[in-house]
Amino acid sequence: MLLLFTLSSLLRLDILIWVAGVPLLLIGLLLLVIQQRQARQLAVDLEQMKKMKRHSIEYDLVLKAMKLCVWHLDVQSHLVTFETDYRDKPNSLCPQPDTKLEDVCALMSPDDAGKIAKGMEDLMAGRLDEQHLQYRIKPPGSSAAYWSEGYATIDKRGMDGKPLTIVGTSMRIDDQKEIERELIEARNKAEESDRLKSAFLTNMSHEIRTPLNAIVGFSEVLLEVQDEAERANLVRLIQENNDHLLRLFDDMANMSRLEAGSGAVRKTRFPLSVLFRELADKYAVAARKKGLAIVVEDEGNAPDLYTDRERLAEILNQLMSNAVKFTEQGSITLGGEATDDEMLRIWVRDTGKGIPEDQCNDHLFERFVKVDEFVAGTGLGLAISRSLAQSLGGRVGVTSVPGEGSCFWVELPVG
Repeated sequence: MLLLFTLSSLLRLDILIWVAGVPLLLIGLLLLVIQQRQARQLAVDLEQMKKMKRHSIEYDLVLKAMKLCVWHLDVQSHLVTFETDYRDKPNSLCPQPDTKLEDVCALMSPDDAGKIAKGMEDLMAGRLDEQHLQYRIKPPGSSAAYWSEGYATIDKRGMDGKPLTIVGTSMRIDDQKEIERELIEARNKAEESDRLKSAFLTNMSHEIRTPLNAIVGFSEVLLEVQDEAERANLVRLIQENNDHLLRLFDDMANMSRLEAGSGAVRKTRFPLSVLFRELADKYAVAARKKGLAIVVEDEGNAPDLYTDRERLAEILNQLMSNAVKFTEQGSITLGGEATDDEMLRIWVRDTGKGIPEDQCNDHLFERFVKVDEFVAGTGLGLAISRSLAQSLGGRVGVTSVPGEGSCFWVELPVG
């Protein structure tokens, strides 16, 4: 009996162990499965974290390469926050976190602030999904505005589809705008050069053909004229047209030489009074024929000058030639005086018909510009004078009163 009781007890214990062990085994297996799943999920999470980190590095690298700053705007509060800034230009605007959009727009150029505000309103209202604008902005404490280019797009929307946040980037485009300005100037100069070339060809065709026709025509008539006085008059006309033609070629040669930059400046010290007297003697005959007097003002006190004598003589030749051409009565005065900024101003003053005030500007000294289109000439003389003066470190100018005369002058450094 005892043995049977013992076996029965052991059997019940074994059954009890099995009954209790199976659930434990199942629980263990379940825990093992869960642990493996967690391990796999952890591995996936780690891989995603690595990718996110790599993406973050790549993102920062793109921002650095593009020299961008990133900002976001809370639509409800109108607060702007600049997050990352890789702009390398000085004085770039970077407002404090949670700055009002209106305060940022207030720093923009008045011409640009309106379109920026309108563009942001369209984004915040959901009428547009993105915006691209260029604008000028002047940070507080900065003396100059700079150009910026911005891109903005909707980042998050609410359940009703209305925008909640807007994200954008900004970059400095000062260099780009400077290149654009230079390209526009180059285009304008090319167009102006093309216009001037056409004007030059038209003008030269007329200016050269006129004296040539006169020389050829008078030469043919000269062979048939017997009267000595008439022959002398024809010879004079031929000589005048010949001088005019030579002057045209000299002007064209001088302009071509100056534009090519050929010819070194050779400075020497010489008495200005001697140059004045040479010019007065040179134009005395032409002035006498028109009844004009040539006056050298304060000739004995004219100072010595250290500059390129030949270039200065060419400038004054151009001015004297114009004075004789456009003056019908009175006098032509040649003189000079020191100015307050250590420059010497040399002038040619006439009593001609004068020039309207609105034409007494730098445009008058450009190529092919003529005050009177009906007077023979290429319109190169004053342009040549300006180029020569600039090569000597000086400048030219004019003052005039219509009906009373004009005063053309050149200023050169004294030493």
